[in-house]
Amino acid sequence: MTTLHEPVVTTTPADLSVWPASTTEPRPGDLAVGGVPLAEVADRFGTPVYVLDENEVRERCRTYRHAFPDAEVLYAAKAFLCRAMVHWTEEEGLGLDVCSAGELELAVTTGFPPERIVLHGNAKSPRDLETALRLGVGRIVIDSPSEIARLAAAVGPDGHQKVMVRVVPGISAGGHEKIRTGTDDQKFGLSIADGYAQHAIARILDQPQLELTGLHCHLGSQITSVKPYLAAVRRVVGLMARLYEQHGLVLPELDLGGGHGIAYRPGEEALDLTALARKARAELTDACAAAGLPVPRLIIEPGRAIVGPAGIAVYRVLAVKKSGDHTFVAVDGGMSDNPRPALYGVRYAPRLVGRASAAPTAPVTVVGRHCEAGDVLAADVELPSDLRPGDLLAVPVAGAYHLSMASGYNLVGRPPVTAVRDGHARLLVRRESLDDIRRRDVGL
Repeated sequence: MTTLHEPVVTTTPADLSVWPASTTEPRPGDLAVGGVPLAEVADRFGTPVYVLDENEVRERCRTYRHAFPDAEVLYAAKAFLCRAMVHWTEEEGLGLDVCSAGELELAVTTGFPPERIVLHGNAKSPRDLETALRLGVGRIVIDSPSEIARLAAAVGPDGHQKVMVRVVPGISAGGHEKIRTGTDDQKFGLSIADGYAQHAIARILDQPQLELTGLHCHLGSQITSVKPYLAAVRRVVGLMARLYEQHGLVLPELDLGGGHGIAYRPGEEALDLTALARKARAELTDACAAAGLPVPRLIIEPGRAIVGPAGIAVYRVLAVKKSGDHTFVAVDGGMSDNPRPALYGVRYAPRLVGRASAAPTAPVTVVGRHCEAGDVLAADVELPSDLRPGDLLAVPVAGAYHLSMASGYNLVGRPPVTAVRDGHARLLVRRESLDDIRRRDVGL
């Protein structure tokens, strides 16, 4: 175990506004998270390495439970999942939203109650559905008409399964066009506007073994305004009113999904969770009153907003070189452990850790080690001009969609995940080794 004994020096809040709340500077230039210096984590576990602040994760779970005391809060496992994360989520009273048999099996075999799990997916495989039914998942979100007959057949005439229907409210929201899912021109859900959602719901009602408990919608990711959620409430409640008129159907649940935006760099906007909770509750109450419907139980699915700000990626500098007017700082990771800059143009704020520097800052581009011109982790960021090979760079807000989207590109192996808490660091997920990679290659 790594333990911190040095006195803590306070840093200015603006410097660390996107870092975990436990971040301190015990020595000039040497940041610690959860009481553990990041340089010690790098020395002990190697680089690249992910660091998760356990208390930050738990506190963010509690913040959601306090903001939405009457709602069901499901952690969106696709953001990041490991056995420890399953354990923390369960202990903090959240449910789980999973997208595959793999995520589901990991959660249940870790001890998570399957009845508190919801299975999603726009194209669920036979294995996904079989695993969900075998393990007794709480609800399955139907995303296409073909799933209705497949699921009903898998459940059998004497079986029973709670389901929801993912509807598309026709609202554009999200930080990038590739992560906007509330419009009719993408692969998720069933459109309200063209009647596909109502048609699918009528088919579900003809299947007695399927119990429709509510409607689900997810507008996208990195949404920083409350307004799209309020518009979604109005449109989905409008559909619920039509279903009541046509079928006498009163649905007890409404799932608004997640997509709650966070700040990746100081000064960036984040979703106001308190405002969302207050205004969404009021909008839902008013819309249901106008439609003459009882208020359904609200469900929300935060993922990034819980684990993203709790994670840090630590890299070691391998090379520094100039090319024309640009200075490139190459590190020992890159797009294989964080494809998000290449996919969505995400911008980060890396920081030198492990030593103090009195040198003036200069604009540099932090790049990865992979054979792609697009392997850029942070373009045109201000870092000390005396950066050199062997230095450590730490990237905050690295807890979500890093390891979960990591690849085997160039066979470099995926980084380990460590947890820090109360001055101690421990390994959660070990580094993928060359032996792991070789064992999967079974023949010539």
